[in-house]
Amino acid sequence: MLTLTQSAEQIRTRRLSPLELTRECLSRIERLNPVLNAFITVTGDLALEQARQAEAEVMAGNWRGPLHGIPIALKDLLDIAGVCTTAASQQFCNSTATDNLTCNRIATDDAQLIKLLKQSGAVILGKLNLHEFAFGMSGMVSAFGPAKNPWDTERITGGSSSGSAAAVAAGLCVAAIGTDTAGSIRCPAALCGIVGHRPSAGLLSADGMVPLARSFDTAGPMTQNVRDAAVLLEMLSGVPITLILPRAADSLSISIRRRSSSGSAVTSATDRTGAQGIP
Repeated sequence: MLTLTQSAEQIRTRRLSPLELTRECLSRIERLNPVLNAFITVTGDLALEQARQAEAEVMAGNWRGPLHGIPIALKDLLDIAGVCTTAASQQFCNSTATDNLTCNRIATDDAQLIKLLKQSGAVILGKLNLHEFAFGMSGMVSAFGPAKNPWDTERITGGSSSGSAAAVAAGLCVAAIGTDTAGSIRCPAALCGIVGHRPSAGLLSADGMVPLARSFDTAGPMTQNVRDAAVLLEMLSGVPITLILPRAADSLSISIRRRSSSGSAVTSATDRTGAQGIP
């Protein structure tokens, strides 16, 4: 799976179709979600409609920016108008079968972050699993069952943004938005081998987000690498974060001084090539 910045550049230069990228994500969701349980709701029709619109705009020379045509998924605490917000709890749904979801909390308006994503031309793939009401660090408690770690499905994802981490790590979406009150982005990002960033409280709007502790809750990016997280945060906050990022290093040389068997000092050098991301 291409990173967000790679995908954005290829879409901008018309080498990558937003529609084909979205179809690839939906295909991976169909194939892998029965195992990973990362998604609660897949908004396939909405995603394809948004991808077609993005493609038409790009082909007409109207590229909106680095989220234009990028498939993104959302932790199921954020409202999308006309879509169920479950918070992974039976409190908000009468059936927990994801293929036959009945919900008593249908959002009437988009959360502010969703409005910004739509204005940026992003493609919204759906709503992601989580530890119920975001109140837990394991990711194991959900009315829909736990999300599974793509690296080893016998291990936990961490929580509470469990489905967000699993979806990014498995390439079910190019990026995701999680929420963090006391580690709920950072913990699953670490356990699933991706990048998760908790912005300072108040940088991103919490309007339209099911609260856990309003004074601590914040949404944040979950991506394949640091630059992707910076781009997503920049687009949602309006703060020019990517301007202060250093250029990525292609490799790292580490020198270690140690004693040989004769007692003399020996310096050995190790080259470590930069990671290329999850295929």
